[in-house]
Amino acid sequence: MITDDEAGFAEFVAARQAALSRTAYLLTGDHHLAQDLVQAALLQAARHWGRIHTSPEAYVRRAMYHQNISWWRRRRVAETALGHHDSALAATDTDLRLTLDQALARLTHKQRTVLVLRFYEDLTEVETARALGLSTSTVKSTTRQALTRLRVLEPELAELIGADA
Repeated sequence: MITDDEAGFAEFVAARQAALSRTAYLLTGDHHLAQDLVQAALLQAARHWGRIHTSPEAYVRRAMYHQNISWWRRRRVAETALGHHDSALAATDTDLRLTLDQALARLTHKQRTVLVLRFYEDLTEVETARALGLSTSTVKSTTRQALTRLRVLEPELAELIGADA
């Protein structure tokens, strides 16, 4: 017999798993790591569903951010090349998407994570700092360094990044 809590959790997972997977992929740059990241966050959410069911998305996303930080702090391995995308991530301009994927793969884990939260998740500097457990000034400087690095590595992204950003 399925309880209301189990049904609510199942509905949440069915409705939000694709969006969570896209964010996880952007955070990790690896399809398999992204799946692991989503599963770890959902497992944590399932354990605490009784107290988070009113705002589960924020809880799961925060768990993903923290788990991702934990992984890259632990491993400190070289960046992996971006691989296969989910079909949900199909872009209209394949060349631009590939260029952006390659450029993001050349950033550090920290830079990539900050850019994903700031520009894909559309979090403010303060929200990003809070989500990652960093100071606002660290988020600002990491964003600046990452955008500068992108401009150097992939000058064709200048329009996307903005000349004054």
